[in-house]
Amino acid sequence: MAIALDNLRVGRVYAFTNMGEKRKLEILARLSGDNFKVKDMDTTEVYTIEELLRWGRGKDYELDEWMEE
Repeated sequence: MAIALDNLRVGRVYAFTNMGEKRKLEILARLSGDNFKVKDMDTTEVYTIEELLRWGRGKDYELDEWMEE
């Protein structure tokens, strides 16, 4: 079950899946409401949650805290 966006915490890392894309995101800052500044841990690119969800949530949408295995 996906974590609600308002439960995200700055400094934590989350596994994000949407529309077939899988990313590992670190939350850098809370910008406003449900929008956060995030860093992709694989590419080091910085963007916002709103940019990731701009085209909607797919059937595979999942957002969970990332646990190293």
